[in-house]
Amino acid sequence: MLAALMPLFNEKMTVKAYSVFSEKENPFLSPDIAVGARYNGVGRISGLEVVGSMGAAVLSDEKDVFVPVDNIGIFADITGQCTVPRNRVVLLLDKSVTPDEDYVKRIKLLKAQGFRIAIRKLTVDLFESYRPILTECDYVLLDHKKIVISKAKIYFSKLYPDMKLVAVNVNSQEDYSTLSADGKYDLYEGEFFRLPVTSNEKEVNPLKVNYIELLNVVNAPDFDLTDAADVIGRDAGLVISLLEIVNHIAINSEITSVRHAAAMLGQRELKRWINTAVTKELCADKPSEITRMSMVRAKFAENLAPVFNIGGFASELFLTGLFSCIDIMLDKPMDEALKMLHVSKNINDALISGKGELAPVIDFVRLYENAEFIEVCRRMVVDDIDMNTVYTAYLSALSWYRDLFIKNE
Repeated sequence: MLAALMPLFNEKMTVKAYSVFSEKENPFLSPDIAVGARYNGVGRISGLEVVGSMGAAVLSDEKDVFVPVDNIGIFADITGQCTVPRNRVVLLLDKSVTPDEDYVKRIKLLKAQGFRIAIRKLTVDLFESYRPILTECDYVLLDHKKIVISKAKIYFSKLYPDMKLVAVNVNSQEDYSTLSADGKYDLYEGEFFRLPVTSNEKEVNPLKVNYIELLNVVNAPDFDLTDAADVIGRDAGLVISLLEIVNHIAINSEITSVRHAAAMLGQRELKRWINTAVTKELCADKPSEITRMSMVRAKFAENLAPVFNIGGFASELFLTGLFSCIDIMLDKPMDEALKMLHVSKNINDALISGKGELAPVIDFVRLYENAEFIEVCRRMVVDDIDMNTVYTAYLSALSWYRDLFIKNE
């Protein structure tokens, strides 16, 4: 099994839902799998397995989850397989589910059981024939490049006034800005939010400069706890966060200073906490998904170190994933952003030129994150990597992020 989560944003760049993308088998391992894989959903819905494995915390902050269901899987025991609140699950159909009586009856039953319904990949010429299904839908996903949204909005608002419209394939900031300003869509899905910065003259916020200094202090070889504590002391938010963590592990000790708190946490744990806490602060003026993406990339890359037989580089892989969004955090091109950080040559080469020992791992992480599972499967075959090991590494990264941030918010 492979699975990844894709965020759906509203016009304020707030994540309101996730779509589950999954691959049950590696199609390169057997010529029969590619033909037969579509029938695997008869017994199990992959997306519901994924959500169950990830846990209800994935749906934090009242987020919904879109789970793909095809014309075979729609007749599975969906209710029995769903382990999260049904009203948070949106069953995402495609045009393989036709507007025939049996399908419509099944959709109405699922609605009555508390699920919501969405449909994708409908072309304009199918809108009328799909009325029996569209009437039951809460969302319709539309390729904004293939539709005139002003006309579609009139059509849907007249016939389905409660329907929410989702723009897909929004793959540039320009498209998102134009579409969200127009206000005709309710949600947006695409790569627009994580595109790298290629040029920017803007000065880095002085507070971020302080954070960068702290990152440089703790990522230097054999860094000094006192130096780190002194930089932490300049930011009240970091001081409070540090004291909260230390108080959990030193219940009966009286903390007398920031330096004392740093010493109590210890060099290794302080370094890990600073790298994650500071990255979160660097993302404070960005969509929250940037924080999640950089953190999950970091832990996922670290988890994959032994899978790629470079276990000794686990710590560097963590930082590579963490800093893979530093251009977005600092509004600078990647090469300029990394010049502000004292990263190793390995990290620099991986993020700027895609070369070196770390590059294959971070490239694999990005492919996985984008749900480019055909290429992911090909590379797993070439490098003799087990699919379930990769999936476990990804789930572990999601759980780590959930425990580190969601439970503490």
